Amino acid sequence: MAYRLYRGLLALVFHTLWRPLIEGAENIPADGPVLIAANHLSFIDSIVIPLSVRGRRVTFLAKAEYFTGRGPIGLLRRTVFRVLGAVPVQRDAQRQAQASLDTALEVLHRGWAFGIYPEGTRSRDGRLYRGRTGVAWLAMESGAPVVPVGLVGTDKVQPIGARFPRLHRVHVQFGKPIRPEDFADVGSPGLARRRLTDAVMDAIAAMSGQERAPGYNERATNEI
Repeated sequence: MAYRLYRGLLALVFHTLWRPLIEGAENIPADGPVLIAANHLSFIDSIVIPLSVRGRRVTFLAKAEYFTGRGPIGLLRRTVFRVLGAVPVQRDAQRQAQASLDTALEVLHRGWAFGIYPEGTRSRDGRLYRGRTGVAWLAMESGAPVVPVGLVGTDKVQPIGARFPRLHRVHVQFGKPIRPEDFADVGSPGLARRRLTDAVMDAIAAMSGQERAPGYNERATNEI
């Protein structure tokens, strides 16, 4: 009950201030495990996506620091992420990458929706970087379809380094589901994961309109 109330209040603020244009929400399955794979332009992406999906809770991983911050901003972040069902992780711990995937897989095995950024971290120059194959590993291990998402305008709402969000309309487009079984016969497991990941990134690029970067995005110091 409390979750619905608080989420409803957040959604009201979101839709009133940022007037999001949301397309393709019908592509998200009504139940069962699903991966929501998006480009990553801003801190606020992990708030925009869950508030754009009605009828399902989308779980994201978030830096543990967001759950322990002090002061008004720390309290606000902590409250928002808890209401949205984010899972705290230690991003700088050894072997944390696999631990994060294991946590995500547990979420999917419960039949929930899990949000992921295949680029690994936010794009600092606005380009779309090559996807890491963790998204495909999760899809193939769980059998969950991947719904690609193209975000436009969230970097204007809260640019990297900005402490507070600004008013700017955002566009959230959900693409057709990409199913892991369609890549079962493409060759080795590694090749299948690469092909599935590339298909997800191609779909994101088509929706976001971003310039493609040739390599992987590297996490900057203190980046989420």
